[in-house]
Amino acid sequence: MKEQDPVNGKFSDVPIRVKSWVYIIILFSLGIINSLTMTIFVSLLTFQGMKEIFRMIKPNFSFLPLLVLLTCLQAYFIYFISDTAYLRYAIITILIALIILFIVWKFSFKALLSFGIGLCITLICFAYLAYIRSIEYPIISHFGLRLIIFIVVVTELNDVFQYLSGKFFGNKPIVPQISPNKTWEGLIGGVMLTTLLSNLLGYLLFSFYDLLNFTFMGLLLGILGFGGDVLMSYMKRKAHVKDTGTLIPGHGGLLDRMDSLTFNAPAFFLIVQYILLK
Repeated sequence: MKEQDPVNGKFSDVPIRVKSWVYIIILFSLGIINSLTMTIFVSLLTFQGMKEIFRMIKPNFSFLPLLVLLTCLQAYFIYFISDTAYLRYAIITILIALIILFIVWKFSFKALLSFGIGLCITLICFAYLAYIRSIEYPIISHFGLRLIIFIVVVTELNDVFQYLSGKFFGNKPIVPQISPNKTWEGLIGGVMLTTLLSNLLGYLLFSFYDLLNFTFMGLLLGILGFGGDVLMSYMKRKAHVKDTGTLIPGHGGLLDRMDSLTFNAPAFFLIVQYILLK
């Protein structure tokens, strides 16, 4: 019997991942054109993300009406409510949703906690992508567009960098009980490359480029992105599933692909508001 090439076997999923990336880039480009398309795009991400969370935790639960309602509220909040007021409205919405799940469908405290975390990820964290896109800065044209390109490219390539660094050099698991394939070498290599990318994109996209600020952002986004990945891995392990879904060939579900943005989007929004623009 012919032996499998260990190198080719290790990277056998790369072609399908690359093909999926082409479709992701096309959809992303269409979604960030303006505030309306961004609202629709983020609302669809919210719907799919909530769908994966609900199916992962309660696969036999009929959740479509609640998901549609929450998605419509998300679209309304993003388009008509300011970023400063959004968090208050979103938290109230999540609490009401959890109360309904508890009173009407008798969900346990454990299930409610999981749903609460999932709704925070899919409602609040994703919403900040839209608010990042809406930021304006008088002396730089299409400032919000530049910001959303920066955060998404840095975050998603951080995932790629950590994945490839782990494949090539990974030896020491960092969280073996949660995700055995994540290694110290993958994390360190990914964060280092992400820091370089942060500076490169910062220099190309922003006239106020500062080495210290963009180095700090690269380090922070690399580490927080890893944290978002680990959180989703933990939730999947508790739910006894390998992937959050099958939406994206080679990647799994939407949340498998966007888990790093759950921490990075709110963090980057705060960095822009309180560091870059000060």
